[in-house]
Amino acid sequence: MRWLASQPYYQVQREVAEGRQERIVSNRRLDLYHDRITTHRREFPLRDVFDMSYRRIGGGIGMLYLHTSIGVFSYTVNTDPGDFIARFKSMPPE
Repeated sequence: MRWLASQPYYQVQREVAEGRQERIVSNRRLDLYHDRITTHRREFPLRDVFDMSYRRIGGGIGMLYLHTSIGVFSYTVNTDPGDFIARFKSMPPE
């Protein structure tokens, strides 16, 4: 099944090896389907997602928040997720 909307996000992991700190950036994406939202490691049924919000941090970086029945999940984005959020909010309730 093809997704309806997709939003890139990234995760930064810091590792210390041999006295040096390395920064590893992993590019990932959120995919919106008619019945769920998927991430790299999670899947949220739409009935469990109450809302989405976005807060700009600065320098073109922001946080996309998924408000769900099991908590709030944050995703670091460097592109405006406005279209992704609008598509989610336009979906008919189950």
